[in-house]
Amino acid sequence: MGKCYSDAVEQALEYIYYNERLGKGKEGFELLQKASEAGDGDASCVLARCLCGYQYVWSGHHFPEDERMATRMLHQGVEQGSALAALVCLRTGDMTPTMERKMPFSSLQEAFDIAEEKARLGDAFTQYVVGNSYFWWDFVRIQGKGRDSFANQEAYRAYLKENIIKCEDWFWKAFRGGMYLAGNNLMHLYENGDEDLIPPQPERAKDINRLGAEYGYPLRQYVYATELEKEERKEEAFHWFDLAAQGGEESACYMAGRGYDDGKLVPQDYAKAAAYYEQGLNSCNDIGCHNRLARLYFEGKGVPQDYARAYQLAMYAYEKGNNWSVDYLGKCCFHGWGTQQDYEKARMFLEKVDWNDWETKYMLGYIYGRGLGVPADIKKAVELLQKAGDHREAKEELLHYRKTLFGKWVRR
Repeated sequence: MGKCYSDAVEQALEYIYYNERLGKGKEGFELLQKASEAGDGDASCVLARCLCGYQYVWSGHHFPEDERMATRMLHQGVEQGSALAALVCLRTGDMTPTMERKMPFSSLQEAFDIAEEKARLGDAFTQYVVGNSYFWWDFVRIQGKGRDSFANQEAYRAYLKENIIKCEDWFWKAFRGGMYLAGNNLMHLYENGDEDLIPPQPERAKDINRLGAEYGYPLRQYVYATELEKEERKEEAFHWFDLAAQGGEESACYMAGRGYDDGKLVPQDYAKAAAYYEQGLNSCNDIGCHNRLARLYFEGKGVPQDYARAYQLAMYAYEKGNNWSVDYLGKCCFHGWGTQQDYEKARMFLEKVDWNDWETKYMLGYIYGRGLGVPADIKKAVELLQKAGDHREAKEELLHYRKTLFGKWVRR
């Protein structure tokens, strides 16, 4: 038995919340499943939270989302005797009168007292849950009080204020102890206050992301890095993007990859850049990762050259409405690299290139000059080939054309 919960639950909390950088979230999830099946109500409670999505657990674990199952697990946790589950059930709105009668506690206050004792013993998850009981005013129902319990409105307001502010200390304990989620509620409290009872303290919210980054939370490291990037503090920003990506925060992988790709802030390392881009393909920065990785595969930098993979990655970004790697799509279609040769598609892609690229102009000139998938247009072909500059391919293709006495370009 652990300090506050069973060994299985405490190990799972370590893997899932307190040290997510270990990359053992799946193992933690499985520990909870087995413990829950064996009758551990606290395991059922934590497992329920793991099924509720990114607002309740780090998205880097890739846990399934299933609200119906989460509700079932919460109810099960209450019936299995978990005080923690009772508080979370109350917070989610699932503590119906029927459910309250089923719980093996004399009252919600008894359940709260049990949980609060474990919070005092130092468990960060429980500290977060207890903090939420104050933050969201659940204490009113827990204590069985209301406006009618007080002589006047001022007394009731004083009671609310006295209890609401208790969340602050619990959230700080949880935040320092491993619950990055507690930082969200601290920021909300400091930025917004609570109605006209608790005044905002926006200056105190400013350090939350920095502190979370220093505590080692990958998501906070990413958010803090983003703040630094906006302030043009690029070296500091890259440091935190890199640490966040190392810790498994997929949202940070694009910027971490770019740092190694560009080689401006750290020595260039295409292999490391490619690995980060690959890691971030399913993140909120998926398009950037697809585009950049497409380029590396097309050019064979940091990865074996693979035109088919480059085409696939670039097409993903294009279909999402982004043209950053559209030139690679055009070149693949033009040459038949990694996809079927198709001059009509090549022209379509290449004409979307809105930056100066001699190869694009050369290939378009080649297509128009020979009427490949489009009516021949010699004049346009020559203009494009001339814009391609002194590159060998363009100069050789221009040799196929001559200007007549009347100044008209024709094929030789």
